[in-house]
Amino acid sequence: MKTTFNEIAKPIAGEYDPYARMYIDLLPDDNKVLYHLQQNGAALKQHIAAQPEEKLNKGYAPGKWTLKELLVHMIDTERIFAYRALCIARNEKAMLPGFEEGDYVHYSNAGKRAIEAIMAEYDSVRLGTLALLNSLDEEALLRTGNANNATVSVRALAYQTAGHELHHINVIKERYV
Repeated sequence: MKTTFNEIAKPIAGEYDPYARMYIDLLPDDNKVLYHLQQNGAALKQHIAAQPEEKLNKGYAPGKWTLKELLVHMIDTERIFAYRALCIARNEKAMLPGFEEGDYVHYSNAGKRAIEAIMAEYDSVRLGTLALLNSLDEEALLRTGNANNATVSVRALAYQTAGHELHHINVIKERYV
């Protein structure tokens, strides 16, 4: 089944916390962030499937996350960004909390999980993210809210999600393999 994705323009400064620029700038200015999410997900899965089990359970240096932990971190972050996008799209006025990524990884039990289970969760989260973001109209995508003490638009969260993944794909290629 082929999905047609809506185009989403890249956010401008002021729609996101300055730290997020490092993620947003990883994406081209082609308005195809949802397509990139789909394609990058497929490339990541192909890359992970080629890794032997021993590589999945090792960090690239002492004290660094294992590949399984990194994957679960990516899933958790995407799920949180999608939740923030949903809340803001629906005009939530409350401040949405941040999260401690190190604590999330610590309590994820990633090392005890089968890679197949982690990748099945990844697929589920990605499908949900794509469905949510593709369902939003321009007004919802431009809506802003407060997450982790910073103003952010829904479309900025879409780009942060894709850019965060690209950042970690680059880390995987440069340091883990």
